[in-house]
Amino acid sequence: MHETDAGLLRSHRRGAGALTGGVAGNARLTGAAAAALLVLLAAEGATIPFIGQLLGPHIFIGLLLIPPVLLKMGSTGYRFARYYTQAGSYAEKGPPPLGLRALAPGVVLTTLALFGTGVALFVAGPPSETLIFAHKLSFFAWVALMTLHVLGHLLELPGLALADWRTSGNRAARLAGAGPRTLALAAAIAAGLTLALLTFSAAGPWL
Repeated sequence: MHETDAGLLRSHRRGAGALTGGVAGNARLTGAAAAALLVLLAAEGATIPFIGQLLGPHIFIGLLLIPPVLLKMGSTGYRFARYYTQAGSYAEKGPPPLGLRALAPGVVLTTLALFGTGVALFVAGPPSETLIFAHKLSFFAWVALMTLHVLGHLLELPGLALADWRTSGNRAARLAGAGPRTLALAAAIAAGLTLALLTFSAAGPWL
């Protein structure tokens, strides 16, 4: 490739990243989604010790969580795909630490199992002993892996989650794509709330 061609290619990659914030923007979206999920998951977890009395809130929050979880998985999956296709700054940034990469498949699979069995229980209705057992089993596996996952990102999470807000009044310091990132997270939470409100009535047999 001629030097001028290589320069044009690099400029194109930088230009594309300039519209979205590139790898840094993706990290900020992932961090903001993770912070929102920690709050929602803490609320969901608080219902578990009193599941007999709080099954309604447990189901409602579980439904609300689905779109934000999909957003988080989408942002991390996008980074994964961009890195392994050697795309621009994602390749230059490099992969996450080896330990976190080793955890990732288990985190994804147990998340899908946890929410998949939860939705299946919601649709099937009681009694669903086999599904209840699968939901509980996937929960314990998910908690173990997710705890390690969260601990692995705990120090960087506040900085990423708040980065767009800290620079919201400083145009020079603001990373491109802050508005769409904020909108994406707000839309995911709004979609989750809408989903929960529209479908919660179907939980009647469980309540």
